[in-house]
Amino acid sequence: MTIENIIATGSTQSSLTNSKKTIAENFDTFLALLTTQLKNQNPLEPLDTNQFTQQMVQFTSVEQQLKTNEFLEALLLSSKNVEGGKYAAANQAIGMIGKTITAQSSVSILENGQANWTYTLGRDAPISEITIRNEDGAIVFSKQLSLSKGEGSFTWDGKDASGLQYPDGKYFMTINAKDANEKSVSALIQIQGIVDSVDLTGDMPILMVNGSPIKLDSVLSVRNG
Repeated sequence: MTIENIIATGSTQSSLTNSKKTIAENFDTFLALLTTQLKNQNPLEPLDTNQFTQQMVQFTSVEQQLKTNEFLEALLLSSKNVEGGKYAAANQAIGMIGKTITAQSSVSILENGQANWTYTLGRDAPISEITIRNEDGAIVFSKQLSLSKGEGSFTWDGKDASGLQYPDGKYFMTINAKDANEKSVSALIQIQGIVDSVDLTGDMPILMVNGSPIKLDSVLSVRNG
């Protein structure tokens, strides 16, 4: 955002604030006069109905002006916050290029016969099943195993139970974890990798890690190297 834009935005907001203040003062004065007029009218010659209606129309018009100014002010502030947030997020994402991140994601890239995931369990889960699906959602691999509390990792060689080798590409892993009493255990699936590039074409930046798109808000940790 240029200095000229900042000045223009500040002037617009200042103008809206001043206008709102002036209208509000007139509105309060108008309301006080109308109330006094109603209290002190002659019972034998009450306020003319047409005149009273016209005053009420003016009353409504002033109120609408106040609401319009409040809406414009809120809209301007929202626009500034969104724009500023987008630039801040873009700078943050660009700063991650070349760094190793850990992010919450179930997707990993099978390459040269290897796809890697990491996970974190809330407690021991001796009754667990890992399932891997392709991009079409079809199950290509599943395995029952016992998992321990804390961080762990799983590497898939790209083969199913019969030894069929699947092609390189994106695959998704889910963990159905249960404790000894067959109660569900929370399992956070993660991937690790170096940020190769950043996609800035959308509303918010997307990190590219080993060919996988990662949302900025899913990043759990960042480290050099």
